[in-house]
Amino acid sequence: MADVKIAAENRTEFGKGAARRTRRSGRVPAVLYGHGTDPVHLSFDTVEFAAVMRENGRNAVLTVTGVGKEQLALTKSVVRDPIKGFIEHVDLVVVRRGEKVTVDVRVVTVGDAASGTLVFQNEDTLSIEADALNIPEEISVVIEDAEIGTQFLAGDIRLPDGSTLLSDPELLVVNVTEAPTEDAMEEEIDTEGAGVEEDAPEDEAAEDSESGASAEATEGATSDETSDES
Repeated sequence: MADVKIAAENRTEFGKGAARRTRRSGRVPAVLYGHGTDPVHLSFDTVEFAAVMRENGRNAVLTVTGVGKEQLALTKSVVRDPIKGFIEHVDLVVVRRGEKVTVDVRVVTVGDAASGTLVFQNEDTLSIEADALNIPEEISVVIEDAEIGTQFLAGDIRLPDGSTLLSDPELLVVNVTEAPTEDAMEEEIDTEGAGVEEDAPEDEAAEDSESGASAEATEGATSDETSDES
């Protein structure tokens, strides 16, 4: 993964209010830190930074310009608004050429498992160590013609050259199971439906019991009132 140049500007205001004003002006608040340097508060053009993320992925390596000496930085964290999806804040870590970095890389399945199977992907990413300028965009798990009962553990997956696995080697990443038959699915639906129907009489019985108890209480109260009046 090659580094990409992107211009930044220094930020002099901090806090939530300042961050909102930065975003309203069409820029993304960011912080650059690492390698013993003091944190530097920056901002990027929103459209330009979003394009960099689309083209280079979540582990983009950037050459930050416009704020003094150029800095090579790894995109460590991108915080997005959970509803609208716009970028709220970015954390960047200073890296050096030839340096190894720890990153989480997306896992994708390639091919189709054998007929009659159901594929479960238990892990979306794996943690690896890789060269800062050679971070893979994704890790492929080839499941072509995989039979029922096949399991792909993290330690069994071939990583891109130059990468080292940091996740637990025994971590189950992809699991190939038997696909349920149509009859089995219908039977499960029938069973669930029967459970709902069976609950109804119990509810009705409870209601009847509560109604009976209320009636008895009313009768007892009436009897007591009659006794008092007499």
